[in-house]
Parts: sequence; C-alpha cells; structure tokens
Amino acid sequence: MPQPTLTATVPRQLVHRAAVAETFLTGWERTGPDRFTLLAQWPRAHQLHVSADRSAYEPLLVAETVRQCGALLAHTEYDAPLDHCFVLKELHLTTHPEHLAVAAVPAEPVLDVTVFDVRHRAGRPTALRYDTDVRLGGERVATAHIAVSWTSESVYRRLRGGRTPATVSALPLPPALPAAAVDRALPADVVLAPADRPGCWQLRVDTAHPVFFDHPLDHVPGMLLLEAARQAARARTAGHGGGVSFRAAFHQYAELDRPTWIEVTDGNGAGLEVRGFQGESTVFECTVGAAAR
Repeated sequence: MPQPTLTATVPRQLVHRAAVAETFLTGWERTGPDRFTLLAQWPRAHQLHVSADRSAYEPLLVAETVRQCGALLAHTEYDAPLDHCFVLKELHLTTHPEHLAVAAVPAEPVLDVTVFDVRHRAGRPTALRYDTDVRLGGERVATAHIAVSWTSESVYRRLRGGRTPATVSALPLPPALPAAAVDRALPADVVLAPADRPGCWQLRVDTAHPVFFDHPLDHVPGMLLLEAARQAARARTAGHGGGVSFRAAFHQYAELDRPTWIEVTDGNGAGLEVRGFQGESTVFECTVGAAAR
C-alpha cells in the first residue's frame, strides 16, 4: 500500500521564527539557476492573519510567507550563516482577495521564486532581491517583490550602537483606537493610537505581541510597520479602502524607545500614501492600494 505523503514545516530557525506555529513554509526545491519552488501551509484560524469570521486569509499573511522565503533561501542556497542579522529593504505585494478564501482544510500555496541582483562582499553573498508568484489551487493569489540584506552579528551590533533587546525598552502603550475602526477583532491587535491631528496616529509597540514579537527584537519589525500601514488605510477610509496591495520601502530602523508616528495622505489615484517617522526622520513609506493592478 502506498505510504501517505508526510508534511512538516521547515526548521523555524531558517525563517527567523521562534514559534513553529508561526512557521508557514513546508519545503523547497531548486528548479533552475536562481529559481525555486517553495511550499507552504496556511492555518484556517490565526490571531492576526485570518479574518475575524475565519472566511479569508489576510494579505499580510501572504507578505509574511513571502518574507520567510527570502530567509530560507538565503540560508540554504546563498550561504547566509544562521547567526547573521537580516534587514528588510523593500516589500511590494499585490494580492487577489477573491482567491484568498479559507476552505475546509488548511491552504497549501505554491510559491515560485526568482532570485536576482545578488550582492557580494569578500566573495560571499550579502544581499539579494527576489520576485514571487503565489498560487493556490492553480489560481494566482499574489505577486511580490522583496529586497533583503544580511550582515554578521558583530557588524550589526556596531551599527546598532550597543542597542539590544536587553538594553532597549519600548515606550508605554498609548490607548488604542477602537478595534472596529481598523477592522480588527481583538483590541490587542490594534497598533494605532489617536494623535492630535487628523490622518496621523502614534504606533503602539507591544513587545509582548506573540506575532509581531515572536522573539525579542531591538527595533520595530517591518511586519508591524506594514500592519500599521494597513490599519491607517482602514482608519482613513472608515474600513472601506486599502489593504490588497502594498508597496513599502524601509529606510532606517524604527527605534523601540522613540515614538513612531504614522500619517496617511491621498496618493493621487495610486492609493493611500503612508509614512512612518520618528522626529524628523522617515523610517518607512508605503503605498496601500485598494484594488489589484
């Protein structure tokens, strides 16, 4: 009798997660020069990445899955040591929500990845870009582009000026917006607090959040900033706009011990423009679109 095909997640360390439950990739294979096919599984219920009524997968679940692809391939195919520190530079994502419905079993998307613009230092890769085509049941559910780099822990610590999870603490949490205002079911998942002017909010950085801070960090993670962009778009449009495409650039570290402000403006028909800033410095920018292009 044929044996059933067995599925397990990839080692969590390869995708920079502490929790197996937050590890979505299940396998990979090289299909050509700098081309790979990766497999994933998405849970039918998730605190953050599945809609409150459990009917649909959130676009940022796709973003996190694609992010994990880069970490996995960097470690397994491009010689990035496990102790190196990664920096997300760009993330562009377009999703097709009509194909992101939750079904009777966990979804098993297939991700076709093309890697290019591999940068080297001293003969070893230190950065790359990749495009990803995400399919589910034969339907394209998303396309994505990511740029990422990595460096040794010693170099990273010098760049961070001694900042570590043990030496830097987040600011006290300000009061949150109502969960319904940002299309979230749980108050704990609201990442925006009211500010003193329209179209601007303070970022709530909860280092105890089990998804955004799956493990201790010395800065605000990129996925939290993306969620802030998503929520800002929802708050700006009263829940009716934004959230199926994201075009983000991360310019510098958002520090835990400094207030981060999130502002949103109209984008001249291209979506909503979200900017995160600390003091006079822009830490990230993101165009949030309401329709796939």
